[in-house]
Parts: sequence; C-alpha cells; structure tokens
Amino acid sequence: MTIELTPASTELFKELAEDAPNWSGVPLYGGNVASSVSRNGSLTDLKKKGLIVTEENSRAWVNGGVWVCFTDEGHAFASSEFGIEIDDSDHFPSGKRPAAHT
Repeated sequence: MTIELTPASTELFKELAEDAPNWSGVPLYGGNVASSVSRNGSLTDLKKKGLIVTEENSRAWVNGGVWVCFTDEGHAFASSEFGIEIDDSDHFPSGKRPAAHT
C-alpha cells in the first residue's frame, strides 16, 4: 500500500494506531494522543488520505476531543506499515467500518 504522508502525519497515525487498543479500537485524539493546533493539520491530512474519519463528542470529560475511526484503508496501512492490527469490533460488530469522506 503506497500512501505518501509527511513525517508528522506518519507519527500521528502511528500514535493513534498504537493507542487504539486503549479505546476499543477508536482512539480519542486529545486523550492519550495529544492534540495541538500544529497537529490538526496532520489529522486533516490523514482524513484527506482516506485513512481515518473523526466523530466529535459533546461529553464534557472529552474536552472537545474527537474520536478517530480507522477506515478499511487505515486498517490496511497500520498493518502493512507498522504491523499493528486494530480491533474495533466492539464499535463495528458487523465489520462495516465508516468510509472515508470524499
């Protein structure tokens, strides 16, 4: 799988994929993986490349963080590039994950 990412986007993707088991496969950007204005561009890059989609959450404890859902392409990239298998079956028991927004 050939997807061109900046070093910053690659680092963010890897951090999110590594953190995914702590959140049943759907990590919180702004939780264990720090969010910042400078990292928001990398998050957008990952969305534009079709690797993730995000869902906002209004619960107060989340402090404006967003949930990161890996697309099928994101799962394949995590596996092929980093050897990380993401188990999000608790969130998507049918196996149907969100599609990338185009």
